[in-house]
Amino acid sequence: MKPAILLSAFAVTVALSAPALAAPKIGAPAPAFTATDVNGKSHSLADYKGKTVVLEWNNPECPFVQKHYGSGNMQALQKSASQNGVVWLTINSSADGTQGNMKPQVAKQWLATQKAAPAAYLLDEKGTVGRLYEAKTTPHMYVIDPKGTLVYMGAIDDKPTANPDDIKTAKNYVTAALTSVKAGQPVADTATKPYGCSVKYK
Repeated sequence: MKPAILLSAFAVTVALSAPALAAPKIGAPAPAFTATDVNGKSHSLADYKGKTVVLEWNNPECPFVQKHYGSGNMQALQKSASQNGVVWLTINSSADGTQGNMKPQVAKQWLATQKAAPAAYLLDEKGTVGRLYEAKTTPHMYVIDPKGTLVYMGAIDDKPTANPDDIKTAKNYVTAALTSVKAGQPVADTATKPYGCSVKYK
């Protein structure tokens, strides 16, 4: 076999054997990941097998995030979810030197100030998890059922504004999805357009 043909065959073999980073897809297994929280503890999605998991992309400096935290809406959702056995993971994918990036100690102070109640606040400074899930905005929400299937991704609600007053009349897609999962019913709205500030990747 000629060298050029051998090289071509090798390239094809490598292409076929290289793992593809599949885009997140409703009805498919949620992409596996591992990330470190503000306390230096490692969290893997596999750690929560058999539990419903919510992923919330966060940037404390984003007005849309401030809408939901300043009003107490996000904290209320986190606490309600926790009481129902849901694992709520808040993820910060802001790169070093960009808006919203926080080092562990600062992030812990922010969580305490906000009285936030996620199961963990994950620091994804390199954007690995964010890109894996194609997270576009803060907030950008995902719901994973106990089987590990992605059942919802998109906006937190149907009022794409930074006005806290809109929360009272909004349909909360995350709450609706969690209610359906708990009842063993299909999620009605499985994918919506997320709104907020763009995730600040490097």
